[in-house]
Amino acid sequence: MLRACGRFAPSPTGPLHAGSLVAALASWLDARARQGRWLVRIEDVDRPRCLPGMGEHILQQLDRCGLRSDEAPWWQSQRAESYAAAAQLLLDRGSAFWCACTRSEIEARWAALGMSHRRFADRVYPGTCRQGSMGRPARVLRLRVSGSVTWWDRRQGLQQQDVEQQVGDFVLRRADGCWAYQLAVVADDAAQGVSDVVRGADLADNTARQILLQRVLGLPTPSYLHTPLVLGADGHKLSKQNGALPLDLSDPLRALRQAAQVLGLRELAATTLPEWLLQATRAWAGIIAGFAQPTAEAVTTRSL
Repeated sequence: MLRACGRFAPSPTGPLHAGSLVAALASWLDARARQGRWLVRIEDVDRPRCLPGMGEHILQQLDRCGLRSDEAPWWQSQRAESYAAAAQLLLDRGSAFWCACTRSEIEARWAALGMSHRRFADRVYPGTCRQGSMGRPARVLRLRVSGSVTWWDRRQGLQQQDVEQQVGDFVLRRADGCWAYQLAVVADDAAQGVSDVVRGADLADNTARQILLQRVLGLPTPSYLHTPLVLGADGHKLSKQNGALPLDLSDPLRALRQAAQVLGLRELAATTLPEWLLQATRAWAGIIAGFAQPTAEAVTTRSL
């Protein structure tokens, strides 16, 4: 039986904040509770948004909390050849297509379809280039999407998304040449042997798209667990985009205790970092043992 493998994959667009630590701690505890490996991957594929030196700073923040990768961290900026190979496989299978549409052209099409009142992020690609770009230069690579996905979240239970109707043909390579998050994360999870993805609930909406990619690429689907979010004073998710403060690591144990409260761990008596992490691992093992287990009949996935 293969060892469990979890990962934490931050984007170096800013330092870790309280919400980041919750996701990092949960993924670390989950791997340790299963006597498995824990990996760190710096997701710096979105080059325009990444800050110089921030990946190294994040690794230092994790180290101060005692959360250390079992292998040398991976950097997505060094993985372009793997993403290109995956993209070519999708093109060869007819599962992806090049799209020539500009944003203004897509918005004009949405207006014609009566969708202009919806937010850009909520609008489904209208399929303009599905049958070819009619000689226009390619701008982005899209996955040809059909069907819906049902999956099991270890904390939230049965989940479903009609990807065709709710998302549409999503981007795999952007107009600026950057590989999109969805393709990069799927390729890297498979290459690193990740068996259990534990991450924040804000990323749950990406799961169905990633499962579709895994299936068309012939890759294994890991298990998923999405943790509660840390909310700011305004009630919105704490994030780098809304000005979340960097972690105060003057007392790493205090920061970990606060993250553990979000995850539902009881107060632990340990007074040193190694002792606390050991006790927290045992407590997490008890929590995950109480999660409902899926039945074979409950979860089916329709692929492309």
